[in-house]
This record gives sequence, structure tokens and C-alpha cells, in this order.
Amino acid sequence: MSVARVTEITASSPTSFEDAIQKGIDRASKTLKNVEGAWIQEQKVVVENGRIVAYRVNMKVTFILTD
Repeated sequence: MSVARVTEITASSPTSFEDAIQKGIDRASKTLKNVEGAWIQEQKVVVENGRIVAYRVNMKVTFILTD
């Protein structure tokens, strides 16, 4: 039986929500071992002068704890 932990992170991209999610997962995987999945909790855009300049996601990343 395994035990998991969940941590919340925010990631941003100038390109798309999908890119922001991938950047968040890539970064989480550098620090956390055994990343199993993520729940995208919130999506938000940053607007300047009527144009979208950033896509942001808040996500909960699940990873398995090891002995």
C-alpha cells in the first residue's frame, strides 16, 4: 500500500494553458519524486492593454511518498 501527498503549485506561460500545465509538471518533477498526477484547479489569464500576456494555472500535484 502506498501513501500519497498533494502539493499546490501555480505555473505560468505566455503561450497557452497546456504549456503552463506542462511547465508546472516539469518543474514539480525536478523537486518531487514519483509524481503521479495533477488536478487543474483554476485557470486564469493576465491581460495587458486588451491582450492576453500570460496563461496561469493553479494545480494540485499528487506524488507517492517513499520509505
